[in-house]
Amino acid sequence: MRVLVTGGAGFLGSHLCDAFVARGDHVACVDNLSTGSLDNVAHLVGRPYFEFYEHDVSIGIDVAGQIDAVAHFASAASPQDYLRMPIETLAAGSRGTEHALQLAEANAARFVLASTSEVYGDPAVHPQPEEYWGNVNAVGPRSVYDEAKRFAEALTAAYGRTRGVNAGIIRIFNTYGPRMNPHDGRVVTNFVTQALDGAPITIYGKGDQTRSFCYVDDMIRGIVKMIDSRESGPVNLGNPEELAIAELAALVLQTTGSSSPIAYRPLPVDDPTRRRPVITKATERLGWKPEVPVAEGVCTMVEWLRARQGCRREHK
Repeated sequence: MRVLVTGGAGFLGSHLCDAFVARGDHVACVDNLSTGSLDNVAHLVGRPYFEFYEHDVSIGIDVAGQIDAVAHFASAASPQDYLRMPIETLAAGSRGTEHALQLAEANAARFVLASTSEVYGDPAVHPQPEEYWGNVNAVGPRSVYDEAKRFAEALTAAYGRTRGVNAGIIRIFNTYGPRMNPHDGRVVTNFVTQALDGAPITIYGKGDQTRSFCYVDDMIRGIVKMIDSRESGPVNLGNPEELAIAELAALVLQTTGSSSPIAYRPLPVDDPTRRRPVITKATERLGWKPEVPVAEGVCTMVEWLRARQGCRREHK
């Protein structure tokens, strides 16, 4: 089939492009490169089954020809990026989502929205099932991302109910792996980069807040299964293994052999205290569950970032 991936030059989007090209599908990758990078898809450019379009989906999506599936991943995803581009993030979640849905409707294509665990906010229910409505501060600094995704979910569900679009929603929990921007402010890249540089490991709060970390290969398997299905969702995709931030810091220090000290900073506004998905729907309806242990994934992440660090030093 021919798949259109918005945000296809980003972290998850580029891995998704890889997955479809690898199995022989045609891929149309759309990205405005505000947070994505051509480096992430450079190995695909020039291949017969891959097309790249530099375009902002909040303005429109001008891709000719039949489209069989639309994977909508266009959005800033790290706090550093969406706080820097609040209006653009809201536009990608609102106008960008509608443009992607309109394209799917016009082509009778499968549509899958990449939503996020951030729709649960700072959850009062733990762990988080899809039936939980969330605890989000609608006017807080993080709301530009949280509410953009919540609106995108509402729009996707409306197109499914009223216009018959074959639409599905996935809620992605913390995911990490190669191609993440080392300086995007997310916790795994922060800790590994700091450890490799011998800089202090920055922990916000006491480090007892938890996250559930899913390795990118596992996540992409789940996303592909969702796109290949007719499941409407929402469906949580994430690793149900819960890890305290202080435990992650200890794991990174052990894996890198770094002697970086720990530096504690105040907890950001509206930062969630606990986060862990219930993945019963993903397991029963998609036949998916994560397989890569966190220790193994962090080791791969360390090797990838260490190699990038070495390349930068060689070119100085």
